[in-house]
Amino acid sequence: MTAVNGFLDLQERDRKSLWHPYAPAASPLPPYPVRSAAGVYLTLEDGRRLIDGMSSWWAVIHGYNHPRLNAALTGQLERMAHVMFGGLTHAPAVELAEKLIALTPEGLERVFFCDSGSVAVEVAIKMALQYWIAAGRPKKKRLLTIRNGYHGDTFAAMSVCDPVGGMHHLFTDLLMPQLFVSAPRIPFAGEWDESEMAEMAAVLEKRHQEIAAVILEPVVQGAGGMRFYHPNYLLRVRELCDEYGLLLIADEIATGFGRSGKMFACEHAGIVPDIMCLGKALTGGYLSFAATLVRGEVARGISENDPGVLMHGPTFMANPLACAVARASLELLEESPWAERVARIEAGLRRGLEPCRELSGVRDVRVLGAIGVVETEEPVDVAGIQSRVVEQGVWLRPFARLCYTMPPFIASDAEVEQITAAMCRALAGNGRRTG
Repeated sequence: MTAVNGFLDLQERDRKSLWHPYAPAASPLPPYPVRSAAGVYLTLEDGRRLIDGMSSWWAVIHGYNHPRLNAALTGQLERMAHVMFGGLTHAPAVELAEKLIALTPEGLERVFFCDSGSVAVEVAIKMALQYWIAAGRPKKKRLLTIRNGYHGDTFAAMSVCDPVGGMHHLFTDLLMPQLFVSAPRIPFAGEWDESEMAEMAAVLEKRHQEIAAVILEPVVQGAGGMRFYHPNYLLRVRELCDEYGLLLIADEIATGFGRSGKMFACEHAGIVPDIMCLGKALTGGYLSFAATLVRGEVARGISENDPGVLMHGPTFMANPLACAVARASLELLEESPWAERVARIEAGLRRGLEPCRELSGVRDVRVLGAIGVVETEEPVDVAGIQSRVVEQGVWLRPFARLCYTMPPFIASDAEVEQITAAMCRALAGNGRRTG
């Protein structure tokens, strides 16, 4: 079988048996079969090599097939692939928890491991609700958040995603009723105006007795629109939560581990949340894994009152393989000049995407850290843009009115330039979405 025939054969077999994310069962847009991956490159079954401008949905920060991460995974595999975490523990989990506590903002003292980012958010919400139940205040059961947010696809997570422009409006009547305020309007580097806080402050003043926590993505709103807002907004939310005695949940699943130019996006505002959700880049893209970190006060509040335990327990919690590769990934990140790499990528994205401002139909171009975004006036032609960037040796996954890139931190200047050039050329031929 030739490479091309093998490529087409996998596409057809995939079409008959698989269901892809946010796609119909038999998608009219056939996926691109990948044979292998190394560094920043994906090699397709037909031999074409593509720079992965998505880091496999923002997770593969060190690139693919990294020898150090491979060694961590295979070394742990020889000792123990899995063991239940109920009543047992193991060195990879303990060492990873210690590493996360040392790495995250001071004050986060306990780590709860789980299977995915969505579940990390579920756990965070459950922690907030159970904290107030344990404190004898069960009426504090609502979450307050900002519009244009995205926090995952499970039910509690869906309830705090944007209720109108998000991806879960079909389930609105089935979800926990939450409270929403307008998304911050002042951009990351804009001039701060205290009037930005008026709506948030008004809702908290009026309804804080029924609110358990404020949840938001700090500084960078990801899949809900790839928006970057002013750090002062996050700082003021922290102050308002303190004023009204509320918990603050920071969803750092997309932004954690350097993506925004800081190790965690909360650092742009110099704040510490009460609960922090981590995922995506935690294992360097090797395994699905996530963590929910919590202040000691919250952990004690749950643990020292009836029923005395957090009511959550995933079967594969703290999987040793995931813990081992996550620890190796964090060590690799700390030892690398990650901040300089992200700054260099940011400069390349700014330089390379600037010409997109002159394209017809482009509404905005924005860059922060290793995140580059082109927002269009109309929904993009997903299939058309993907085809055009693949022809130029680049892999991207546009959606809605966004064409964006989050390259691996090891991407060279030339590779970043190739990504941005492909985006500009593809958008120059963009039309309305076809399906």
